[in-house]
Amino acid sequence: MTSNFFEQIFWGNTIKQYCIFATILILGILFKRLVSRTISRLLFKLFDKFADNHHNQTFVDLLLKPFEFFITLTTCYLAVNQLSHPLQVVMFHYKNTIDKTKVNATFTIGEFLDKVFLFLIILSVFWIILRIIDFIAIVLLNRALKTNDKADVQLVPFLKELLKFIVAFIGFFVLLGYVFEVNAVSLITGLGIGGIAIAMAAKESLENLLGSFLIFMDKPFTVGDVVKVNGVEGAIEKVGFRSTIIRSTDKTTIVIPNRSMISGALENLTRRNFRRVKFNIGLNYKTPNQNIKNIIAQITDYLKQHPRITDPTVNFEGFGDTALNIQILFLISDLAYSDFVSVKQDVNFKIIDIVKENEADFTFPV
Repeated sequence: MTSNFFEQIFWGNTIKQYCIFATILILGILFKRLVSRTISRLLFKLFDKFADNHHNQTFVDLLLKPFEFFITLTTCYLAVNQLSHPLQVVMFHYKNTIDKTKVNATFTIGEFLDKVFLFLIILSVFWIILRIIDFIAIVLLNRALKTNDKADVQLVPFLKELLKFIVAFIGFFVLLGYVFEVNAVSLITGLGIGGIAIAMAAKESLENLLGSFLIFMDKPFTVGDVVKVNGVEGAIEKVGFRSTIIRSTDKTTIVIPNRSMISGALENLTRRNFRRVKFNIGLNYKTPNQNIKNIIAQITDYLKQHPRITDPTVNFEGFGDTALNIQILFLISDLAYSDFVSVKQDVNFKIIDIVKENEADFTFPV
């Protein structure tokens, strides 16, 4: 009598069932972090030879939240399954076309919760796998930075994204198969014309993906190189699946599709040996011919003697509207941009001195 009374109060569950339910939940909440850290440290032993010991904490930090989520889900699942009510309550009836022995099948709350827990547990497992890929990428990137090989530094983030994409793709079909009971093979086979339409819609994405592979094979640039493409100039920061990230000289982030990086004219400014400088100066029309010849000769001598300048050309180009135009052309050996600007500045000051020494003057724009 008393037992039936309490069962009615607690919706058909006994006190013992609720005690077990509460005990499992409390233990799971109290020890989930401790268990997560322990499992993470044990799992790190598999990567002990691959990674240095100082990466131990990095590995634990990356996997702590996914393991806590997984343990929380497992705890809730075990706790809920200790109850008998309302898990057996029927949510709806349906016709079972697969099992002919159960034409009028039922779908209970317990079965619904099983599907939800299975969905979340599969997500947590693949979350753990993605975090392990992040850890492997961190270790490989640190090794690449020590070798000073820009190609490896560029390759590691790309491979990380590629592996994560493959894992996410597999995870999607695992969810379809185990949670929604969809035959993935039949689904892919049955796409037919729809699959062709999707492929056409994803044409640009496929071109960008192919472009990323061509970039890694041809290696027209590496991370850190300064390039100029489609009128955009900046340093390469990252090459991804779809696009390449460039940091311009004014520190603006520019995202360019990979197909544009390989289809257009790309200039790698880092790999050039020289920087070309070309400009004109305008002398007053009152300047004597001999003074003009002396100015040209002295500028040429200065440029030839400069240790950073090669192939100088200075000549009297022609008659401008308001000035006698002297064209100056030379190459500066490969320098950092700040050094390049400094050399140009030295040349400009020297030209002013030479013009003044020859009692000539520059014209003002009219």
